[in-house]
Amino acid sequence: MRKKIFRLWLLPWALATVMLSSCGVKDSTISEAITEQATTTPELKDINITVKDGVVTLSGVCKDEAAKAACENAVKNIKGVKSVINNCTIAPPPPAPAPVVIAQDDPLTKGVTDATKDYPTVKASVKDGVITLTGEIKRSDLKKLMTTLHTLKPKKIDNQLTIK
Repeated sequence: MRKKIFRLWLLPWALATVMLSSCGVKDSTISEAITEQATTTPELKDINITVKDGVVTLSGVCKDEAAKAACENAVKNIKGVKSVINNCTIAPPPPAPAPVVIAQDDPLTKGVTDATKDYPTVKASVKDGVITLTGEIKRSDLKKLMTTLHTLKPKKIDNQLTIK
């Protein structure tokens, strides 16, 4: 008879022990702990976090790989977390500023303007590295002007000057 009573009394204890050990930490408790952890982990600020059966899923955009790893590390050691699924993506780098392009003709145009300033009847234009000369010039000044313009190393000099 004693054995029967002992068995009847042992059965509820064994059953209670099994049921309590299988309960574990509730998802809501894990979520609260993660929310608290987010106050000290800035990388978690804009990350969406879901907890289901102790599995934490992270989603959102991180600024870099280090921030993504920090998010995962911040939650994986919280009591009750069985595993972490990190679905965070890395933000693309900001676009590089457009390079400042100095037109090839700018320095050439300045040089041509300086070279022709002493010749008021000569008009000069620069396009795609080609200097076009129009107007009138004295024969004695032509050689000096052309020598000066050649030192600027244009692609070509299109001489349409009228010699007086």
